[in-house]
Amino acid sequence: MKSKSKNHLDNLTIKKIFEKISVTEINGINKLSEGEYNTLYEIAADGKSYMLKVAPSCDFKHLTYENDMMKSEIFWYDKMRKETQIPVPEVYFTDFTKTVIPADYFIMEKIDGALKSKTRFTKEEKEQANTQLIKQLVDLHSIRNDKFGYVQGTLFDNWYDAYTHIVKGHIGDIKRAGKKSKNAELILSYAERYKDILTDVQSCAVNTDCWDTNIICKKENSETKLVWIDPERSMWGDRLFDFICLDPMTPIENQKDIINTYNAYTDDKLIVGKNEVIRYAFCLALLALVMDAEKHYRYTPLHYGWWRNVISSKMFYENAFKVLKK
Repeated sequence: MKSKSKNHLDNLTIKKIFEKISVTEINGINKLSEGEYNTLYEIAADGKSYMLKVAPSCDFKHLTYENDMMKSEIFWYDKMRKETQIPVPEVYFTDFTKTVIPADYFIMEKIDGALKSKTRFTKEEKEQANTQLIKQLVDLHSIRNDKFGYVQGTLFDNWYDAYTHIVKGHIGDIKRAGKKSKNAELILSYAERYKDILTDVQSCAVNTDCWDTNIICKKENSETKLVWIDPERSMWGDRLFDFICLDPMTPIENQKDIINTYNAYTDDKLIVGKNEVIRYAFCLALLALVMDAEKHYRYTPLHYGWWRNVISSKMFYENAFKVLKK
């Protein structure tokens, strides 16, 4: 997708990057359209395919939580590889020195397959893939911590402190763009009202971005394996956040089939009561605020992403505030 954050490299620069891993015979360079923040290249070299992921240039004005976000991606790839059974690409090389180019980048394994969002399933295959994704979320959520927040930012002792810190960061981002957000201020006032509920949350690894566009379907022995990519927006937070990506249009209390499947594979059962409904509303509100803020930094009103964010954030705000104002 077109975005102001994309960092476009020429072929000579890409060749210099690959010399870092002693790859000198490059046979093909293909810039991919996937992704909305980083730039992705598929590289054919030495009879092998690689993926080169390049962060925005150092002078790009990004959101506060996006500072050093590529380091966060590497952290979460490593975390999932070591502590879960979730398949992720192998990372071959990282460079955060900004000496070859004025940006972070890394080289990773090219996964053969198609994005889940572009894969044609039979009804049975789709059910199996969705169940596999829910099982993987159970696996991810089993990684616990006693802190909350983004690993590339400040960590806090409880979800309320982390949550309000993140919201205030987005308020600052929106102000830097010359705009204001009454919705963001409203989120803070609701957070104060429900402080006890937000404080009483168990911290775990949360992806926050496990949409079908960030899952690759890889065929192995006539079976489909789901491989996760782009975990840079993961955080230590409330596991309810990930249920938005499973069914964004349905309130958490009505996601019965998803929750039943989730509970079938975890010892930490999710029982949805009043507190969970409120916590889920705060997750929706934060997602709305992220989309609201990022449109000013990545897109213009001429971009599809601008209007998608406008419409989606409006919907998430409305659904969240419908619960929180009661």
